[in-house]
Order: sequence, then C-alpha cells, then structure tokens
Amino acid sequence: MSGAVLATRSASWSERAAVVAVFLANGTGIGAWAACIPALKGRLVLSDGALGFVLFAFAVGAVLLMQLAARLTRRLGPAKATRVAALLFGVTLPLPAFAADLATLVAAAFAMGAANGLLDVTMNGYASAVERRWGAAIMSSFHAAWSAGGLVGAGLGAALLVFGPTWSLGVAAAVVVALAALVWPWLQETGLTPQSAQAHIAPPAVALLPLCLAALLCMACEGAMGDWAGVYLMETAHAPQAIAPLGFAAFSATMVIGRLLGDNVVRAWGRARVVRWGATLAAAGLALAVVDPRLGPATVGFALVGAGLSNVVPSLFSAAAGRTSVPAAGVAMVATAGYAGLLSGPVVIGAIAQGASLRLGIAFLILCVGVAAATARSLRA
Repeated sequence: MSGAVLATRSASWSERAAVVAVFLANGTGIGAWAACIPALKGRLVLSDGALGFVLFAFAVGAVLLMQLAARLTRRLGPAKATRVAALLFGVTLPLPAFAADLATLVAAAFAMGAANGLLDVTMNGYASAVERRWGAAIMSSFHAAWSAGGLVGAGLGAALLVFGPTWSLGVAAAVVVALAALVWPWLQETGLTPQSAQAHIAPPAVALLPLCLAALLCMACEGAMGDWAGVYLMETAHAPQAIAPLGFAAFSATMVIGRLLGDNVVRAWGRARVVRWGATLAAAGLALAVVDPRLGPATVGFALVGAGLSNVVPSLFSAAAGRTSVPAAGVAMVATAGYAGLLSGPVVIGAIAQGASLRLGIAFLILCVGVAAATARSLRA
C-alpha cells in the first residue's frame, strides 16, 4: 500500500474488525431466522400465503425503521446508534420462536424486521465512514462478513432445530448480543453528519434507471433465497425438516466465496461482464432447481445462484457511484431500489406460491435475473 494512503488513514484495524463483527452478527441472526422459517411454518400449519404475510410484516417493520434510523443516528451518533441497533436485533431475534399462532408470529416478525432495518442502515452508514477514513475500498469485506454470518447462522439454526426453533433463535441471539458487547468499545464516534449515516430516498436519474432495475431484481432474488429456499427443499424436494436449511446454507457459502474473490474478478472481467454472466449463472441455477427439484440438484442450483449474484450488487453500487457528481447520491439511488426488491421479493414469491405453486414462484425469479443480465450493457459507459 502506498505511503499516501497510509498517511491519510485514520481508521484502525480494531475499528475495522469491530465493523466486520457487527456485519457478521447481523448475518448470523438472519441466517438462523431463514433456517427456522420451514419449522415455524410447519409447527403453526401455515399456508404459503400466510407465510408470505409473515414475511411481509418483517419487510414493513424493516422499511419503517429504516426511515427512523437517521433520527436515531442524529440523536445518539453513528457508533452509539449502531450499538443500540445491534442489541435490539439480538433481543428481538428469539421472539418468533415463542409465537403461538399466526397473529403473534406476524407481530414477532414485525419487531424483528424493525430491529434489522434499524441495524442495516446504522451499520452501513458507520461502515461507509470507516471506509472513507481507511483510504481504500473495503466495503466488500464487510458484506462478505454478513454473508459468512448467514452461513454460520443457517448452519447453527439447522443443527439446533432438533431441539426446536427456540434453541436455534435463542443461541443465535446470544451470539449477536455477545458480539455486540465484545466490540462495543471499538466503535468510535467519527463526526459523521446525519446525511452520511443514512441512505437517501431519491428518484433515480435516467442514466441510473437500468442499474436501479438490476439491483431491484437481483436483490429480490437474494431475499427470496433467504426466505423460501428452505421451504422449497422441504415442500417441493421433500427434504426432511432438519435438512431443509441446506438450500440457504449452500447459497450463503458460494456468496461468501464469491465476495471474497470479488475484487480480483471485477478487475479481470469488468463490471459489465460480472453483472451479465453473474446474473446468467444465477438464472441457470434457478432453472436447475425448477427443472429437477430433488434435494441434490436443487441445492446445487441454489449454490449457483449465490455464486452468480455475489458480485452483481457490489458492481452496480460501484458503477452508480461514478454516474453522479456526488458518489453517495448514485449509490443511494440504486440501494433504495435494491432494498425495495430485497424486502418485496419474498412477499411476491409467497403470493405466486399461494395462487399457483412455489415451484412457479422460483421459476419467476429466472425471469427477474434474466432481465437484470440484459441491463449489463449500461455498465459499459
């Protein structure tokens, strides 16, 4: 690394590690939640439509608190806001395990989604500040930690499901709280302005519309993998309940590997090729899971989806940063569309599953990533 970069660096390795731990904690909680969804669906005898409503409650909670995250950051500061959000996420994570019926599960999912939305905004805002003070692009390492957490959480949740969802979510919650407490002293206030600690919701410029569309469709697929991959393996591939989380685990594993290798892949291929061929690979994986819905082929298909999508969204964010006079404004526009897809994707798949079949819902995702692949040409500019 050049002396110039070192001279401008004001973030420490311990602070960077602390942010990695927060992303890891959030991913662990979401992974455990994904692992428990099939078990909760079976225990409460929920239809696909009812489960879709539960996931919609999670999405509504997340969106509402995302809008309040800036106020919390303004009041407490970015570091303290991240600490509070991480603890709230840990506290609300076990709530779905105690749900006795659909109504209480919806309420629990709303609360957990709200805490997750709050943490998502605060930790990304804080991570952006650390990246700027580091003097080099390191955001991919944070998101790789989130994906690794998803893998850890899915594996932990699956391993403990033999004791019930209470153990799966309870142990995951303990991990989240423990990590938040461990890194508490290393999250330092950095003098962030409120604007740098939140994602602005703004109408996209015409030049960014293809990027926004691709982010929306690809992140809709990511969200659907988290919430429906396990259910698909259990209901369509007839996998045992304890094996069902393997679908999301395979998706998360290849997502982690892809993101760890992402910087080198983008340098070698360029962003346009990464988006085109990544989305195409994801489409091929989804097609495999739909055409041959047995446990082995479907799991391999979900792994291909993770590999394909791993670097698509980071490439879209990087491209957006260079299309506006203020880089953060371009990223915020694409991120807004992307999060809309991430939160709405599982709900749409639930509606299709209720009206037709879950297999058709997964097939619909092939169309989504196919359209995203077609937008890759816009990244050549």
